[in-house]
Amino acid sequence: MLVGFHGYAEDAETQLERLSAIPESNRWLIVSIQALHRFYRGRTTLVAASWMTRQDREAAIADNIAYVATCIDAAAAEWPTLPIVVFAGFSQGVAMAFRAAVNAGHRVASVIAAGGDIPPEIKPAELERVSAVLIARGKSDNWYTAEQFAMDEQRLRRCSVDVRALTLNAGHEWSNDLIAAAPQFLRDRLA
Repeated sequence: MLVGFHGYAEDAETQLERLSAIPESNRWLIVSIQALHRFYRGRTTLVAASWMTRQDREAAIADNIAYVATCIDAAAAEWPTLPIVVFAGFSQGVAMAFRAAVNAGHRVASVIAAGGDIPPEIKPAELERVSAVLIARGKSDNWYTAEQFAMDEQRLRRCSVDVRALTLNAGHEWSNDLIAAAPQFLRDRLA
């Protein structure tokens, strides 16, 4: 199962399109989850969502983890899959991808993370549950800094996570270079 988490002010369909663009993604059951906290984007009727804000952060994290687990269990009940899950997040969705991975239970969990950092509350013993991570940052990304990217890579390595770190010729985006790197990462999860 390939489970997607969109960025701030995006929707599940946006992340579904990103994941579907990955070559060989058709070998995976793709599930894109829309954040619980929805709002109208600007002064339009377009609905977007956010995973959380600083207010009531701990309660929102618990709600999101329970919600994601329910979504994954429902998808697995309808479409039987191997117990292998890759969580793929962009920007704000990266934090949710890591939270879902460390709470994946009996499933083997990996993460594709683009343009977002590992949540500070995740402890080393929890990160050790993640089998592999493809972590990516655009060279001109002003949101996910080079310093934070380096700290996240080291944090994963200290937890003995199999890490592939990519600095891409991109900004704060889910780039074509990431789409080109993802198929090998996915193949390795099935090997």
